[in-house]
Amino acid sequence: MADRLPLFIGGKFIDSESNETLAVTNPATQETLTELPFATQAEIDRAVASAKDTFSTWRETPTPERARLMLRYQDLLKQHQNDIARTLSQETGKTFADAQGDVWRGIEVVEHACNIASLMMGETVENVAGRIDSYSYTQPIGVCAGITPFNFPAMIPLWMFPLAIACGNTFVLKPSEQDPMTPNRLTELFVEAGAPEGVLQVIHGGKDQVNALLTHPDIRAISFVGSVPVAQHVYRTGTQHLKRVQAMAGAKNHMVVMPDANKDQVINNLVGSSCGAAGQRCMAISVAVFVGEAAGWIPEVREAMAAVSPGPWDDEQSAYGPQITPEAKERILGFIAAGKKEGADCLLDGSDCTVEGYPDGNWVGPTLFSNVSTDMSIYQEEIFGPVLLCAETPDLDSAIGLINDNPYGNGTSIFTSSGGAARKFQHEIDVGQVGINIPIPVPLPFFSFTGWRQSFFGDQHAYGKQAVKFYTETKTVTARWFDDVAPAGPNMTIKLS
Repeated sequence: MADRLPLFIGGKFIDSESNETLAVTNPATQETLTELPFATQAEIDRAVASAKDTFSTWRETPTPERARLMLRYQDLLKQHQNDIARTLSQETGKTFADAQGDVWRGIEVVEHACNIASLMMGETVENVAGRIDSYSYTQPIGVCAGITPFNFPAMIPLWMFPLAIACGNTFVLKPSEQDPMTPNRLTELFVEAGAPEGVLQVIHGGKDQVNALLTHPDIRAISFVGSVPVAQHVYRTGTQHLKRVQAMAGAKNHMVVMPDANKDQVINNLVGSSCGAAGQRCMAISVAVFVGEAAGWIPEVREAMAAVSPGPWDDEQSAYGPQITPEAKERILGFIAAGKKEGADCLLDGSDCTVEGYPDGNWVGPTLFSNVSTDMSIYQEEIFGPVLLCAETPDLDSAIGLINDNPYGNGTSIFTSSGGAARKFQHEIDVGQVGINIPIPVPLPFFSFTGWRQSFFGDQHAYGKQAVKFYTETKTVTARWFDDVAPAGPNMTIKLS
């Protein structure tokens, strides 16, 4: 019998009283790794109450001390990066190298949180009126919560709770129920770094637990990453209950290929960005837009994709791992079948992919479609698998128009050797994150993750300066110190004098 994964409430790992559990499985073998309890309403209330009680003291902790906690934490994460990556690989199926990258991108955000004193600096203006000064403070807002997806179980939790806590808040994390072991390990190391009791809580579960956080009166802000329908629900429900919400949603990311681009670089980057992590990235390239003569490279893209194949995490020959669940695999196979039925040309079909020694794995091989039109379901929906669609346009203007007509705006890129084409593209494209000769333009943590349109619901984005604004409030003070002699008569206006 597999062990039950604990909750983390009030500074302690505890066994849940819940009878509702879910088996967490290795997607390459279907082996049960742990049993996940779904937190009860009473346990969620205890977690939020602990976070609320701790906030009153944690907010008073000097900012340099909060920064030192993050310095210790990022050091421990680096020491244990491979250990975390092994756990991550087993429960997600990611290759070990990909899992290491997942952990590292989270570490970078913790490094950014170490600079919290500078990030929380306010503003001052002397003599806004006669002998009157104004200045602002940046202060924490209270209990915050994060709801994270399966595809980056280290990076995305580390997008959220370190910055929120460094700002002086307390945090309740609800990780994905599909791979919760990695977030629990992150929590263990946070405790080892010296995090005070009650600063971080971890509750596990599914839809009901999410809704409990969205409607809880003591939670001030919700950060979420997931599919568009769920992101819309999170945003609407959270804001209806007077919470700040940042909800990062789905994507349909395009890569424009100009005829003057370096062909080998284009092909290598297309294969890696469409098939890497089994296509389970919200920033994966899922549509290649070939401009003019560049369409002649499609057969070579097919040849390169056919040379890569999935496999288990600990095999260095594996290009990527399995899909997270059998249901996810079946959904992708349904899209591949629909693409054929709708008239796209399937140049490479990964539907019947098998991996020797792993007959029960959720495998999908690289899949390539050409002659794809915008009315096809494979174009309109986020497939979230190793499936690349090829579209063709006569010129750059048409390519930009194609992308801007798509409802998503998470990421896009262009490969070209022309500075003029790159400048035109980055200026005219209606997408929040743009790469120039970089296929997956995920910003480093001192910037923010800035998806647009149907890829994001909210105001301030994740990590970077925008996240600090999301997790804080601004208090503005206007001050005057009187001389011994008061001016004659009352001031009956709002004018400062």
